[in-house]
Amino acid sequence: MKKNAAGIFGNFVGGVAMLAMLGGPLTAQTSTNRVDAKTDWSVFVEGSPTECWVVSAPKSSKNTKNGKPVAVNRSDILMFVSYRPGTNVKGEVSFTGGYPFKEGITVNLKIGSASYAMFVDGDWAWPASEADDLKITTSMKRGATAIVSAQSSRGTKTEDTFSLLGFTAAIEEAERRCSN
Repeated sequence: MKKNAAGIFGNFVGGVAMLAMLGGPLTAQTSTNRVDAKTDWSVFVEGSPTECWVVSAPKSSKNTKNGKPVAVNRSDILMFVSYRPGTNVKGEVSFTGGYPFKEGITVNLKIGSASYAMFVDGDWAWPASEADDLKITTSMKRGATAIVSAQSSRGTKTEDTFSLLGFTAAIEEAERRCSN
């Protein structure tokens, strides 16, 4: 399984705590290292060491318990694709759901008719391998929405829908800025 991104993105996530509340495109006022916005995806670059990532908040979220809608408090709900040339990371997909995931589950990512399992550690989820990252980013470039389904440690089921408008342009910008 992949390395815990919480340490890698700790400062970033703290700096964009308001992103999930926006429910729409990320605004320029939320972080000083945002370098570009492509419709529903934003591009960020960090200097030392060099890291680039694209990120988006969901357009909609559904929360249910025992099959009924419930109101829940979740922190940041974000999907990332990251590049870290110093550690040879290219296109690593990750998701944070704003709560600790139930242990032993996988998070389901659906893009069009394709489904992908993501493995959890705390409140983060990743695909199992670099090959899976590539399959997912390829699907994201071709798709219109990405739907992430998960379950919290308290048993709440969540479904977050991300727009993929601007994803291809954003990822190409991040790749350009973090090419080896």
